[in-house]
Amino acid sequence: MKKGGVRTILFVTVGIIFLPLVYFGLSYFTETKYASPSNVYTSISTTTPSFIRHVATPASTKGIYMTSCVAGTPSWREKLTNFIDTTELNSVVIDIKDYSGTISFPGSSAQESKGNGCQVTDMKSFIQKLHDRDIYVIGRIAVFQDPLETKLHPEWAVKSKSTGDVWKDYKGLSFIDVSAKPYWDHVVTLAKDSYNIGFDEINFDYIRYPSDGDLKDMNFTWSTASSTKASNLEKFFSYLHDNLKNTGVKTSADVFGLTTLSYDDLGIGQVLEKALPYFDFVDPMVYPSHYADGTQGFANPAEHPYDIVVRSMATARIRELLLYINTGISTSTESKLRPWLQDFDLGANYGSPEVKAQIKATNDASLPSWLVWDAGNIYTQEAYLPEETHLTKQQ
Repeated sequence: MKKGGVRTILFVTVGIIFLPLVYFGLSYFTETKYASPSNVYTSISTTTPSFIRHVATPASTKGIYMTSCVAGTPSWREKLTNFIDTTELNSVVIDIKDYSGTISFPGSSAQESKGNGCQVTDMKSFIQKLHDRDIYVIGRIAVFQDPLETKLHPEWAVKSKSTGDVWKDYKGLSFIDVSAKPYWDHVVTLAKDSYNIGFDEINFDYIRYPSDGDLKDMNFTWSTASSTKASNLEKFFSYLHDNLKNTGVKTSADVFGLTTLSYDDLGIGQVLEKALPYFDFVDPMVYPSHYADGTQGFANPAEHPYDIVVRSMATARIRELLLYINTGISTSTESKLRPWLQDFDLGANYGSPEVKAQIKATNDASLPSWLVWDAGNIYTQEAYLPEETHLTKQQ
């Protein structure tokens, strides 16, 4: 960690190198379309370990996403575990609470109803097995999109102005009002329970206001007239930080990819600088397929994965450094930024070249860590370095 003049020189140098990238504008893009896991899988209970140990955060986190349905299917999860174990990958993101509101493991004091999603009855022992292979385990909590809790606690929900009932988006999904503080305690409890069964890091997704549906019909009964979406969301971030900072758990926040380039809140409350101070990692979802046609002059941005990712993440890195300089909240030159990359077909066919291009773009933006999303959990295995090659390059 550098301080004083050396730090300032470093910041200025990085800014000079990357500042031109700030001028590349991106258009608004649509929300990530997470596939809904089916509930046809079965889980097998095994004896859970009597102690909990955690794996230290890798200096370069390289992970893939695993649904709770796959985590509850021994044959499928073993294939993905072997995939991680034999490649440069060292981390996995597993659903703790999915889009349906279902908590994936039994026994959490935050669980009021089982829900309709998948559960992993042996989650604790599965995490232990992952730890035995030195795999870093991140648990994903879908926060404010929660149809289960809005049913159990409609008083916490975003309401419809026209009917007074719980508001729903075009997919029929309901959201918790960001300012509903009783729900914040629910999220904190779930995060603590998750850490206590072995999750090394808690990843908070859907930390935002709704982005589709009849947005003019939304009524936020927990908000004050003078508050803004961004300020309300920042209060939630601060609450998470204050209540989890002494537990040992690492935290991360998923944000829209456009937060790397836009300085307003995108209408959903997300501003990059308002998230960075409160989490160990901030994970912009810079999926090239989710940028509007014509962005950066590309008729189809999905066909240009390197350009989209490098310009987004390099600009975000400049903003991060400037935030630290201007506020003094950190004297570290290490970045909290860790993008979500795309390994699924949308807008273009994504194979090994496209995935590798995004990884290279991340590295070229001077960021060592990344996560990869495929809702179906079917990854392009040849896109990732074999473990032996990866270790040789590190030496």
